[in-house]
Amino acid sequence: MEVPLLAANTIAGSQLAGYIVAIVVLIFLSGFFSSTETAFSSLNRIRLKNLVATEKKKYAKVHFLSEHFDALISTILIGNNIVNITASTLATMMFAALISNQNVAGIVSTAVITVVVLIFGEVMPKSLAKRSPEYFARVTAPFILALYYVLFPFVWLMGLFQKLLAKIFKKKGNENITDEELITYVDEAQTEGGLDEYEGDLIRSAIEFDSMTVKDVFTPRVDVEAVAIDDSMAEVMKVFKESGYSRLPVYKENVDTIVGVVNLKDFYEAYIDGVSKFSKVVAKNVIYVPDTMKISDVLRKLQMAKMHLAIVADEFGGTMGIVTLEDILEQLVGEIWDERDEIVESFVKLADGKFIVLGDTNLEEFFEYFDVNKDGAEFDTVTLSGYIAFALGRLPQVGDIVNFENLAITVKKMDNTVVEKAEVLINTATEEEEEK
Repeated sequence: MEVPLLAANTIAGSQLAGYIVAIVVLIFLSGFFSSTETAFSSLNRIRLKNLVATEKKKYAKVHFLSEHFDALISTILIGNNIVNITASTLATMMFAALISNQNVAGIVSTAVITVVVLIFGEVMPKSLAKRSPEYFARVTAPFILALYYVLFPFVWLMGLFQKLLAKIFKKKGNENITDEELITYVDEAQTEGGLDEYEGDLIRSAIEFDSMTVKDVFTPRVDVEAVAIDDSMAEVMKVFKESGYSRLPVYKENVDTIVGVVNLKDFYEAYIDGVSKFSKVVAKNVIYVPDTMKISDVLRKLQMAKMHLAIVADEFGGTMGIVTLEDILEQLVGEIWDERDEIVESFVKLADGKFIVLGDTNLEEFFEYFDVNKDGAEFDTVTLSGYIAFALGRLPQVGDIVNFENLAITVKKMDNTVVEKAEVLINTATEEEEEK
């Protein structure tokens, strides 16, 4: 004898309709709680602050709930669990009344409610809220805030429990945002179209700015144009004319003893006025900085002193070189050229796939250009020329070859003891060829 599955006489049509309506309403509420959770979790805090500043009335409740995020999540979870459990209970009762075999009724009820809640109570609402988190947060905030006050005792108890767990499982380490994380945010914003390439580069430069030291940007002593304090006005004019600089350091006896700085404008005014003694034109206030000083600190120091140039001193008190305001600002905005500057490319690609690189190219810039996964700080040198000498263990000569990673670096031109130009060949040999 067959056992009938359907028990149509055990439930009236109006009662069945009541079950269905109640379950639909509960599924809708489940989707409401799920979308609210996703909306507040996906909120851009900076954008929200701007919205609160411009449209305070609309986003005041959203801002309040986002500032009390733990309490918000507790409210949502309590509400979501209540409606999901109630929907599951009603579905079980409905299918138990429709199907006489209780085992089958339980299986059918579980399968149906799981699929319905998963699709309409979780996936779809969360997907929609993820696309427009600010809109969903603004629409749902008044209802969630009202529920927050209704469920306040339970939320308060859950808050105490969360604090207890936080003390037991206390997170160790620094939770501050690192420079690398900030740069990742900038990369994402640029990828999504929120920033263009120039804006992205500018922000990255600003983030990395504070980690750079004078050693990364200064002009070395051998490249410094300077004049002696006992030079004649005509000799100083000649140096100004040939160098094209607007300021020159002034030394006494040798470059290790810098006694001041002469400004082109002040010099020409004195020259036109017939001043014959050059020492009267020299500004005696000189700023000395070590090569380990951060360029952000040097910038502030120059601004306070209203100076454009500082002398870089070594540990023995000698002159290593100079650092100018332009050197520092170029780390933020890139190379600054004027009409007198001779534009020289640090990297020139040749027709045969090789590259000509200037010896004074910054080592970090060299690694970045050739996509070498190395930190320039590992080497006790700043320029490519310095690295070649470091790798050879002696002064370089034309024709010397240095193999580094997948690069073959050949010295092509020397300027006294430093490499002026080098040829770089990227070795694209396969691993099998390298083994042979």
